[in-house]
Amino acid sequence: MANHDYIIIGSGLAGLYAAYRASARGRVALLTKSNIRESNSYFAQGGIAAVTGEDDSPFFHLQDTLAAGRGLCDHPPVRVLVNEGPLRVQELIDEGMRFDTENGTLARGLEGGHHQKRILHAGGDATGRVITDFLINKVEHAPRVDVFDNHAAIDILVDDDGCLGVRAWNFVAGREEIFTGGNTILASGGASAIYKRTTNPGTTTGDGLALAYRAGCEIADMEFVQFHPSALYTPDGEAYLVSEAVRGEGARLLNSQGERFMLGRHELAELAPRDIVTQAIFEQMQRHGEQHVYLSLAHMDPVKIRQRFPNIFEKAAELGLDMSDRLPVAPAAHYTVGGVKCDLAGRTNIPHLYVCGELASTGIMGANRLASNSLVECLVFGKRAVEDTLDNRRRPPAAPVEPRFSIDASRLPASLALRNEIATLMMNDAGIIRSEEGLRHALERVEEMARVLPGKENEYFARATANLLLVAELIIRPALLRRESRGGHFRSDFPAPDDRYLAHIIQQRGKEPRSLPVQTTNDPTA
Repeated sequence: MANHDYIIIGSGLAGLYAAYRASARGRVALLTKSNIRESNSYFAQGGIAAVTGEDDSPFFHLQDTLAAGRGLCDHPPVRVLVNEGPLRVQELIDEGMRFDTENGTLARGLEGGHHQKRILHAGGDATGRVITDFLINKVEHAPRVDVFDNHAAIDILVDDDGCLGVRAWNFVAGREEIFTGGNTILASGGASAIYKRTTNPGTTTGDGLALAYRAGCEIADMEFVQFHPSALYTPDGEAYLVSEAVRGEGARLLNSQGERFMLGRHELAELAPRDIVTQAIFEQMQRHGEQHVYLSLAHMDPVKIRQRFPNIFEKAAELGLDMSDRLPVAPAAHYTVGGVKCDLAGRTNIPHLYVCGELASTGIMGANRLASNSLVECLVFGKRAVEDTLDNRRRPPAAPVEPRFSIDASRLPASLALRNEIATLMMNDAGIIRSEEGLRHALERVEEMARVLPGKENEYFARATANLLLVAELIIRPALLRRESRGGHFRSDFPAPDDRYLAHIIQQRGKEPRSLPVQTTNDPTA
């Protein structure tokens, strides 16, 4: 049992940034399920959205975010994001972070849903890796940060004073370890790897969502799952992200007949918000009986393509594809729009438990995340969470916490088989296009699997499998309730938006789902 001032779960940008900032305030335990470089942030290609140009303004950024969110963005946190984002980015630059430049100034790219060039990138198409490596270096050299690789959080500890820490499974030592602290920050990422076709690393299965729900946290907007329109299609089913910035530089989407189908679909054509592009691609695939469409770059300068997107170019070449011609692409699950509900400081409804990053539902993303808002959200709300803890530190637990989990390695094959079944089920029945029939089938199957789940309650693989089923249910249930189409939630039986559903759907353990009005004023309590 180890005690720290801060327990931080997750080594994506949110967790790393929070750990770095918190290290100036106390001793930090940073726990990560795999290694410190296994995260969505590390593999992010596009960039970070922040206003840095004189031709742009936070108001323009706010307008684009609200438009992409389809009426479900809470205005107060969006205002915080667009106004504080540039400050957080400048702080990183002042500390040595190097974004790409052009003629001596910051290079700014364009991505879907943005009307201004405001996307900062690093290493061409390796922004996530560069910024994550930058912060990993900061964390590894911070004397008060203890990094615990291969430690999976398996339970949030709560007493009468709120969250006191977490139980974690140490895969190397093969034992449960208990971490307690003054405050705990969950930053364990989203759940898109619960789908068969995904751009996420395999560890991104929504562990944090399940942990938070079991602890009693409010969960919001889980029906909204963002599928990235342009992931490389490969016959073996593996998906490799092709950054939105490729379309921002001028790449065009073509169907199997060579037709450019986004013209006339939206005023921004290929740069329409992701939900619109994804649905258009899916329709083309169904109409022509194909498994993919094409992203054409044949009209672009091949030298510039290779310089701007070196990693994508190289990956395509490994697969026998020429990026300077055209690439087969199809949508893949990419980002969990909903998550653990929190306030403007990242506080959950459980005292001393904070969330930030993709796991958090700050109210910014609405029904559909605006491209490249995720990395800047990590910075803005990571800092806010740490600052809020300064006057909000709990006392140590009154008594030691005893371990209770074990592991049965023989359960691994069955756990993997069930995970694959869940992934296929979610892709088919709760994926890009949904219906009452499909969602009900998925829910019935998930409930059936949960009823016959083998293994002891406190055995690691049994808990991991139960968490997968729980996360699937958290997505399916609000998708059934929302009988409309909006953003990352499309119902074939209710294909139009319906203003009666202009509200967040909140789920909480032991309670019926409820609706929460969208905040359209500056008052966060309104």
